[in-house]
Amino acid sequence: MTERGIEIVYGRWLIEGAPRVLLIDTGAGYKYLDEWKGDLWNAAGIPSPSADSETNEAIAFGYLVAWFLGELIFRQYICRDTERAVIAHFHEWLAGVALPLTKKRRMDVTTIFTTHATLLGRYLCAGSVDFYNNLKNFDVDAEAGKRGIYHRYCIERAAAHSADVFTTVSHITAYESEHLLKRKPDGVLPNGLNVKKFSAVHEFQNLHSHSKDKINDFVRGHFYGHNDFDLENTLYFFTSGRYEYRNKGVDMFIESLARLNHRLKVSGSKTTVVAFIIMPSQTSSLTVEALKGQAVVKSLRDTLESVEKSIGKRLFERCLGWKEGDNMPDEKDLMTNQDRVLIRRRLFAMKRHNLPPIVTHNMINDSEDPILNQLRRVQLFNYPTDRVKVVFHPEFLNSANPVLPLDYDDFVRGTNLGVFPSYYEPWGYTPAECTVMGIPSITTNLAGFGCYMEELIENSADYGIYVVDRRLKGVDDSVNQLTSYMFDFCQKSRRQRINQRNRTERLSDLLDWKRMGLEYVKARQLALRRAYPTSFDAADDFHEAIGHTEQKISRPLSVPGSPRDRTGTMTPGDFASIQEGREGLDTEDYISYKPPTSANGVNANTIPRAGSDDEEEDSIPVPIRPKRQSISLKLGPAPNGHGVGSETKAA
Repeated sequence: MTERGIEIVYGRWLIEGAPRVLLIDTGAGYKYLDEWKGDLWNAAGIPSPSADSETNEAIAFGYLVAWFLGELIFRQYICRDTERAVIAHFHEWLAGVALPLTKKRRMDVTTIFTTHATLLGRYLCAGSVDFYNNLKNFDVDAEAGKRGIYHRYCIERAAAHSADVFTTVSHITAYESEHLLKRKPDGVLPNGLNVKKFSAVHEFQNLHSHSKDKINDFVRGHFYGHNDFDLENTLYFFTSGRYEYRNKGVDMFIESLARLNHRLKVSGSKTTVVAFIIMPSQTSSLTVEALKGQAVVKSLRDTLESVEKSIGKRLFERCLGWKEGDNMPDEKDLMTNQDRVLIRRRLFAMKRHNLPPIVTHNMINDSEDPILNQLRRVQLFNYPTDRVKVVFHPEFLNSANPVLPLDYDDFVRGTNLGVFPSYYEPWGYTPAECTVMGIPSITTNLAGFGCYMEELIENSADYGIYVVDRRLKGVDDSVNQLTSYMFDFCQKSRRQRINQRNRTERLSDLLDWKRMGLEYVKARQLALRRAYPTSFDAADDFHEAIGHTEQKISRPLSVPGSPRDRTGTMTPGDFASIQEGREGLDTEDYISYKPPTSANGVNANTIPRAGSDDEEEDSIPVPIRPKRQSISLKLGPAPNGHGVGSETKAA
């Protein structure tokens, strides 16, 4: 490939673990692009318009990867290396062009394709479509054509059907893929996090306090002249992610904030909520008001520090010369007229005749921005009487930001609650990141993360994972449920919030790649068995073949009661999915589980509730589902015709 002008760099990725990486210069392959497009049409019937630069990049990368795999297999053949199999795992349609090519060329490669979302699903949900109730009825080709993504959809569908093993990141996405991509996934590979990156051992409460102080500094500047609320009694809520107004549930979040504002005012609550919306949009610059607010507060702080030093110096000298019978130093002796003038000037600069802005940047076409328009519609303008204040920050955060100088991770640590009421969220990293940092979050049962945690933990709200029902409830009922969650959170005392953060942080083990990665081992083992069935004994125990996958979850010190099992120790793939029960999804490695019941119909694995937010110590472990005695694993034929064609039992 190098001889043909394709630059390839091999090295180590400078992250924890230092994985080996091959970097392929796709730009060098553009001279072959027209030839490759013609071959893609002849081989797979996939069109490729010239104006779509993203598709052009995907085609160039796909053909270069297929080229590389072909060279690798040829070298193995020359070296007579027949003991090692080549497993190629592709993620998303952008990397999937090589899949139909490897199948067409009959390469000796075992392939896995994982979709983290479907193209058509994302586009349909962004519009006003009742997606989940009509999923079985969509004319997928017509819908993709209407939205100008038919060629991309063809790549995604071809990748799903060409792989030996097809997987998704959640059960709800598996159900979606079955209808939109027309292939039932073979399994679910949940997303994980590098928990070490976010864990602060026993210091995360201190980190929360430190980060919150920095957010307090921003709030003081942004709301200067209207700082009539107590920061010690102020909660910081936030939502973040790509700017997908409906898919990310921003519409529901803003509507719920308006209702929360009304409920707090009616109840006479002294709690103030500052809600941040962190989503990148088209901007031209920071607003003058945003910059001025920080400058005014900084000027006030600098002046008072200067006056404080001069007063301290005079007080020290005054005390040195004090004799018995002299008067104690008072304000007149300590503050000079110059100090009073300086302070008065800064106080006059704090006067404000307009309301604090709801957005920190000058927006391009702000009259057409959906978030700003809804904020105007519900009249969340940061009035002094409002108990809910709003700050829309249309850029991702970083420590070089002149207004809010915090990296995203540090910002999240300083907040009190993350709110992510997504309508379309195949997994949802944002609430997962909140969990490993000990920040409670709100998600939905239409998000993969929400379904996973709801099925995994009994009473997930007690552990700081609130799940809004957007599947079976109407929009208004879902908004009211979200409002109630936020209102109830506002009623918690500081001690209750600290205890809840402790419990939330202890769930981080459930999201660690050390745990989630076991599902990738299963997927690769299944792919090998399908590609090379004669190399395996059909009677082999599948779980024994991949090793013992049981991992014990650390026991938290403070947990509410009603767990499903006292010793639950499971891997993510062994948990039942809410979609399997409701939608009839029967993926091959994921069988729905129902807890056993006693003779009187009571769940045999539950115990009475024995805890609350006020309790700091409790000996009950995290309530996770117990491990099944056996599961039925069907190693049926793969789309290319290879397979075992038999059923084995896995302990």
